[in-house]
Amino acid sequence: MIANTVEVLTLFVDDIGAAKTFYARVFAPRIIYEDEVSAVLEFGTLMINLLQHTQAPELVAPLPVAPSSAGPRVLLTIKVGNVDQVCADLASLGLSPLNGPIDRPWGRRTAAFADPSGHVWEVAQEI
Repeated sequence: MIANTVEVLTLFVDDIGAAKTFYARVFAPRIIYEDEVSAVLEFGTLMINLLQHTQAPELVAPLPVAPSSAGPRVLLTIKVGNVDQVCADLASLGLSPLNGPIDRPWGRRTAAFADPSGHVWEVAQEI
């Protein structure tokens, strides 16, 4: 069996500069490592690697790297105490939610927003 502890999640980004700016503004994570094509950010016990999409093919070959215009293929969820307050905080940064806040039938209030490359993040609180 493969261990089930996720250490790093790599997001292929269209513009590494825009991605670094977005993540610094929205999440203010500690930067573990960065260079001209990547930035590894600390999210609790998980690291998020922002990687310029031109560097991605060797990591996923023989599969192609999908363009961001293909649409989201992942939803990353962060548990928060108050979705409405987080949405207000995001609005003060100039970000509009894709959807929500909305009460979901599975017992969560959620709202979703996207980074500059179209990766969708959801904030969720238990209700």
